[in-house]
Amino acid sequence: MAETAQRIPVLMYHRVGTSHNDWESRYCIPPQEFALHMHHLAKRGMRACSLDDFFAWLGQEGELPEGSFLLTFDDGFLGVYEHAAPVLQELGWPATVFLVSRLIGKNDAWCQSQNPDGATYPLLAPEQIRDMRGSGFAFQSHTRLHPDLTTLPEDKLLEELAGSRQDLEDLLGEKVPYLAYPYGRLNDQVIDITRRAGYEAAFSTQPGFNRRNVDPYRIRRLDIFGTDSPSMLARKIHFGSNDGSWRQTFRYYRGRVADRLGL
Repeated sequence: MAETAQRIPVLMYHRVGTSHNDWESRYCIPPQEFALHMHHLAKRGMRACSLDDFFAWLGQEGELPEGSFLLTFDDGFLGVYEHAAPVLQELGWPATVFLVSRLIGKNDAWCQSQNPDGATYPLLAPEQIRDMRGSGFAFQSHTRLHPDLTTLPEDKLLEELAGSRQDLEDLLGEKVPYLAYPYGRLNDQVIDITRRAGYEAAFSTQPGFNRRNVDPYRIRRLDIFGTDSPSMLARKIHFGSNDGSWRQTFRYYRGRVADRLGL
């Protein structure tokens, strides 16, 4: 019988496609590299779990085998449908996409001022979302317009959070209880309004592992970059870190040796 997982990593991807500058290469992974990532994890005996199974495990209402991880995509780019979905379908793996509800079928307008080239890219449309729901994808909230929630007054914050949940419930015809904070930015007011808006849990961008005592409104995720090789991805997962470099590995083991020697 497989050993029961005591901690579950959550992986965070964004766009799957072609990047055109260094800024994009952090948030965009080439399709062939994404496939290498997934097959590398499969060869290591890892397996993606569903969102429902993750929360059942978190609430001690279910078990997951060692090597389980939750796979998430922020923003809902069309490339997830075009490039990631076929790979995951081949492996039989589920995934979760956090949608910007008022930009479904449009482009990632919030990136226009951030991308040095001013480029934007297409997001999933309702027909693709419906198709993906039949192949193991779950869809949850990433607000209405992807603002920095920490900058909003209370009324606008509630509108972004409650409004997005309602938009998506109308589209999907089912409950939408989970949120991913845009940019990973949160504070006490954001968490309070997230609860008031009806969300049961929310995902941050703080790296690390999730154990069953994790704050449900601060669920941790590992940021996977488009420049990460499969071995770097494996090291990120092993150490629960956003740094998958060999230098970070060396620092970790040097620290372990120093602790054992009392240095």
